Amino acid sequence: MAGPQRAPGGFPVVGVIGGGQLARMMQGPAVELGVQLSVLAEAPDAAAALVIPSAPVGDHRDVEAVRAFARTCDVVTFDHEHVPPDVLDALVADGVALHPSPQALRFAQDKLAMRERLTTLGLPCPRWAAAHDADAVRAFGDEVGWPVVAKTPRGGYDGKGVRVVDGPDRVDELSDWLQEAGRPGPLEGGVLLEEKVAFTRELAVLVARSPSGQAAAWPVVETVQVDGICTEVLAPAPGLDGDLAARATETGLRIAGELGVTGVLAVELFEVPGAPGEQGGDGASYVVNELAMRPHNSGHWSMDGAVTGQFEQHVRAVLDLPLGDPSARSAWTVMANVLGGDQPGDEELYPAYRHVMARDPGVKVHLYGKGVRPGRKIGHVNVSTADADGLAAARERATHAAHYLRGTVRE
Repeated sequence: MAGPQRAPGGFPVVGVIGGGQLARMMQGPAVELGVQLSVLAEAPDAAAALVIPSAPVGDHRDVEAVRAFARTCDVVTFDHEHVPPDVLDALVADGVALHPSPQALRFAQDKLAMRERLTTLGLPCPRWAAAHDADAVRAFGDEVGWPVVAKTPRGGYDGKGVRVVDGPDRVDELSDWLQEAGRPGPLEGGVLLEEKVAFTRELAVLVARSPSGQAAAWPVVETVQVDGICTEVLAPAPGLDGDLAARATETGLRIAGELGVTGVLAVELFEVPGAPGEQGGDGASYVVNELAMRPHNSGHWSMDGAVTGQFEQHVRAVLDLPLGDPSARSAWTVMANVLGGDQPGDEELYPAYRHVMARDPGVKVHLYGKGVRPGRKIGHVNVSTADADGLAAARERATHAAHYLRGTVRE
């Protein structure tokens, strides 16, 4: 496999396995840092392959293809968390510098391993159990109360791989669902069961950590989910108690350190009501929902709203460069995801793109170069404001732009 053309001056090449939008959005910051990217893309027209000159096509499950790609890079990181363990082990055996390491990545790949580790660390989690048969599911539901949430340990995202089981009479449907999802058989591989958390809102803590142990954290944000898909991010989380924000940030930094994460780590949280003296100490608390060891949807706001955005920070971190300042530039930044529309003509984005830019020059539009499918994430918009009372207006502007690009509003 031919490697990327290297720049003079001894600057390194960062390899990214996966050619999706996260790899694509690393390219601009990499250019500004003077660093070259190379991506192992799924197809010649993958999102990242459209903007990164070095984008050989290969399957992330193909050991030899991944090994050949890694030999052309100085460090290797990931656009997604789906690289199989045997492929990661082969790269380690070859001496490849992987960030995050397979030892850390397994806690993002396997939700059961994640729950076990976080519980061992004494961090707040929903009540949970591993179940291998229907009787175990019914016993867990009877213990914690129905409904319960069932998750496939591997592979789920954007609401996929998650099922709410309303009661003991619906457990048989869980076995059918697992078979439809390609699992080996009825509950054979085990599922993660969690209590259905009565949360007040969802939060996210985004941190970055370098191999030398330097770490940095962005402000805690609120994420808004619809049907399991993030539609909005509000930065910082409005009305969040300062003490709770500090403790949530400390949790994110502790997880990064204890798990040995290198690069960006997203920790998704449920904010829950709690009695004074419980984790929150102020009438509010939180539990850890999910982990992601890569740039994350909850951090897209930082591209325009922070001194150092998450994509620049990730490149800095995996190269063990000094980390940048994660502080917010504005009082508020709102990110709204652009989802694919479902009407004829919605796939023609350029006219809508031009309209949004003309209607509101302060909107920052980021499209991913992906084909339009109903409900698919194809881009996002960011709106920042220096007005401390301007959150509602910023949300309206961001939401309008995202909806216009989707085709659900026409003015």
